[in-house]
Amino acid sequence: MSDFPDSASRVPSRAPGPAPTPPTPGTALRHRLAELRGGGGDVPAQPLDARALAALAANPGCRRRALLDGAGVDKTALARSLGSPSGFGQSQFAFMRGNAFEARVKADGGAELLRLTHGRLGGGPEPVPGESAVPDLAAAGPEGRAARTALALREATESGGWTLLDHPMLALDVAGTPAFLEPDAVVVHPDGGWTVVEIKSFPMIDGSADAAKVGAAARQAAVYALALERVAARLDPAPTIRHHVLLVCPKDFSNLPTASAIDVRKQLSVTRRQLARLTRVEDIAAQLPEGTTFDVRRPAAELTAAVEAVPATYAPECLSACELAFHCRTRAREKGEVTALGRSIRGELGGLTTIGEILAAAAGTSGDPDDPAVATLRRAAALRSEALAGAGAPGAA
Repeated sequence: MSDFPDSASRVPSRAPGPAPTPPTPGTALRHRLAELRGGGGDVPAQPLDARALAALAANPGCRRRALLDGAGVDKTALARSLGSPSGFGQSQFAFMRGNAFEARVKADGGAELLRLTHGRLGGGPEPVPGESAVPDLAAAGPEGRAARTALALREATESGGWTLLDHPMLALDVAGTPAFLEPDAVVVHPDGGWTVVEIKSFPMIDGSADAAKVGAAARQAAVYALALERVAARLDPAPTIRHHVLLVCPKDFSNLPTASAIDVRKQLSVTRRQLARLTRVEDIAAQLPEGTTFDVRRPAAELTAAVEAVPATYAPECLSACELAFHCRTRAREKGEVTALGRSIRGELGGLTTIGEILAAAAGTSGDPDDPAVATLRRAAALRSEALAGAGAPGAA
């Protein structure tokens, strides 16, 4: 019993306020990723584009890239702060030339682009200049633009005519975080099919272009097609996403556009499978030491420790696809990792993961002799010794 039986009457009563709303998983993740970028959460996130996603899908085992891209860390500035700047990226001249060529291709309501699309992929009667739709896709923020794009795609499919979506916004979930993607264009055919359009400034000479550049464009286009599948799945009936994308390039050595239909079924299948294998970003972040940040204003030693806290899977292909490639290559060489020699070599060596293990197995000082990789290394070492002994013998040519 209370010592102050009338105390309740002397204390003003308070109406119960609303209970605090616990943070949702999505809000908590965004807050955690903002902390990783540093700057008190004020550092803006770098957008995750299709080129980065294609590179990430090509190396799904690299948790370092998955986390940094998912958190929106500026990897170019990070590499510079680590003392391993990379020349990865597009020159300003190439960027301006590409923009000028794209503007020419899309001039007059995309009449030339739609003509090329019909000529390579069909999908209905020949487009009539001035009669094709080019909807306005402006909206507030990437979420608003993605919603406006989805609405425009549905309306264009129902209209039964030619429609050009100029720089639509598509959303794709990547390792538990949303990525907003902006293809050069998407064309809706009168038959209801959707086609991804990639416009590149490298030339197409005599109907063919550089194979490496075409392959990179196909991988990017496959990411866009995968995002389009998510939009189409919400419509009934679901429209057809054409597995041929339209690659538009300058013809020969002119600035006139020409096009080729590129089959991306293989790239689409690989990208879908590899993105599904990515470890979720929140799972990677949960394993980091408390206070880890990739704020580029921190001392190089702290940044190095933060980066090294996230496992990486380096391969020579990273040099053309990742801003941190030089840093990761140096670390891989210091540790003697076999992946620094290439994925194909790593795959052939089975459980031998370092250069030291390979040399010891070849010398016969370690390794299981029944292991095919070990047996092959020892046979190669024996053949090398025989060749060197023969070359040093008297009278050897």
